[in-house]
Amino acid sequence: MAKGKARPTEDIDVAIIGAGVSGLGAAYYFSRAFPTKRIAVLEGRDDIGGTWDLFKYPGIRSDSDLHTYGWDFKPWRHREAIAECHLIREYMHEAVDDFGLESMLKLNHKVKTADWSSRDARWTLSVDTPDGPKEIRARWVFGGTGYYNYDKGYTPDFAGRDDFTGEIIHPQHWPEDYDYSGKRVVVIGSGATAITMIPAMAYSEKPPSHITMLQRTPTYIVSSPRVDKNALRLTKLLGAERGYWATREKNMWRDFLTVKFMERFPKAARSLVRSMNAKDLPAGYDIDKHFSPPYAPWDQRMCQAPDGDFFASIRDGHTEVVTESIKRFTRDGILLANDEELKADVIVTATGLNIQMLGGISHTVDGQPVDIGNTVTYRGMMVSELPNWAMSFGYTKSASWTMKVRMTADFVIEMIKYIEAHDYDAVVPQPEPGMKTVPFLDLKSGYANRGKHLMPQQGTELPWRVLTHVPHDRKLMRTDIVDSNLRFSKAAPPSRRDDLAVAAVDPSPSVSAAAN
Repeated sequence: MAKGKARPTEDIDVAIIGAGVSGLGAAYYFSRAFPTKRIAVLEGRDDIGGTWDLFKYPGIRSDSDLHTYGWDFKPWRHREAIAECHLIREYMHEAVDDFGLESMLKLNHKVKTADWSSRDARWTLSVDTPDGPKEIRARWVFGGTGYYNYDKGYTPDFAGRDDFTGEIIHPQHWPEDYDYSGKRVVVIGSGATAITMIPAMAYSEKPPSHITMLQRTPTYIVSSPRVDKNALRLTKLLGAERGYWATREKNMWRDFLTVKFMERFPKAARSLVRSMNAKDLPAGYDIDKHFSPPYAPWDQRMCQAPDGDFFASIRDGHTEVVTESIKRFTRDGILLANDEELKADVIVTATGLNIQMLGGISHTVDGQPVDIGNTVTYRGMMVSELPNWAMSFGYTKSASWTMKVRMTADFVIEMIKYIEAHDYDAVVPQPEPGMKTVPFLDLKSGYANRGKHLMPQQGTELPWRVLTHVPHDRKLMRTDIVDSNLRFSKAAPPSRRDDLAVAAVDPSPSVSAAAN
């Protein structure tokens, strides 16, 4: 762009950031609720899909059943409930075609900054596009950006890394069609990524000669059926749409009750998981060393092994599990704290993600920077200090991520209707000064601890507390969406742009968002 030339500007009503499962879901709900509003989905990548377009490592699949991870408006019709990446991508592309969402998509539109003007009651988004920078002005912004950095995964600073003569790969940057056949592979990590990719490599047409999963501490891992036979029965009995709805409800309550049981009775839960592992592993296997974490169940996410494929790879001799700390990388592999050396041709650092909230966008309000780490989340859907900005942040424990998208969209839809009906232009949550806060995520995993300063805080009481179970959120969504924690305002008229008329909340209307 020539120096001094003004950036192109576009005005819209709702900007949805991210064309993954959250953003596309929101696009469907908003377009149905507001058919005449200008809605745009801004996606920084060159295709939709989010996570499912980013990761390419072997065997990538969902970590949740697709009957709850899928959207409520589009039944999941494949036999497999735990689905591979390509099926999920097909499902998302079908939704775009089936519901006419393509007209809202703006691919290769990466939002860099967002500035709120109180006098205009508008967000100005600075966006990088293939045609150069542009500005998009929006009345509302909906963030469907997830919570990790798409550009860079997390890798610890391993001593001696430069000494290793083989290849080091992070799963977030897996080369397509990478040939690992006949190689000695060490996978560092024991989370969902490692549990997924190890059996995929072990049972591929050209497998590695040996796979070692190297973990510092064990993870809870349980077998789960790849095909939900009850879902097939319900679909046969009730039809595709009703069977899908019944399966969603069944699985939601199953997951809710399972997690509640494990949280309330951690010793019994630990014993149950151990007995399940004993059935899946070879006789005499050292379960206490390799599969008994030092933390309680659901202090961190629990991994699923569809049809026990990960355990099968151990039984069949394809996979070895080593539980030990790393001293350093060597020329030929990894030296452990016990001075044993693991030989490797390829080291896979399945060591986690870097947290990044709201897409890493830099926010300012009336020219003043906003530190997201110093904000407080409201109902887990809005953020203090950011007017007319909502975010979809799903569940990390007892339900699929997507179960929160509908509730968040319904909340925003009802809030927009309320604002327009009462002649307001903006709303922002405002906590009481000195309100007690705690970290946003109630997990003790490494990525949650590393990134807690980058996330909003949450309060200890509603509506500032983040609910982690679908039934609790549904109950909250049946309450009035307007309360004394919200501040409503009007844009200044053109003749008085230096003044902002701030109105008090009118608590008389009873407005609640539809439950999911």
